[in-house]
Amino acid sequence: MLSLFHNTRIYLHVPPTDMRKSFDGLAGLVRSVFQQDPLDGSWFLFLNRRRDRIKILAWDRDGFVLFYKRLESGTFENLRSTDATVTVELDATQLTLLLSGVTLASAQRRPRFSAAG
Repeated sequence: MLSLFHNTRIYLHVPPTDMRKSFDGLAGLVRSVFQQDPLDGSWFLFLNRRRDRIKILAWDRDGFVLFYKRLESGTFENLRSTDATVTVELDATQLTLLLSGVTLASAQRRPRFSAAG
């Protein structure tokens, strides 16, 4: 079971990733591509070329955790960044929708209060 804190940052690597990479290989991608520290508590998502597998790399207080999901049929949504960047930041709701197979573009958010700034 995945459990997120409300302030967990979630980043998706848009280009396909070699799914043979494990903890160290993915942590190296985080440092080089995301320009982030993989130990900061953020979650980093990686999809394969066919988009039927996803890995989530996270740091859990005393070690890395790797979540891996393989779809028996279908694919994960192909998310694109708005500019030329190779990473996209998601929130917990978007991650849940992505893992559940809901198209993020068609999901509509209802208006909610948001503190200015």
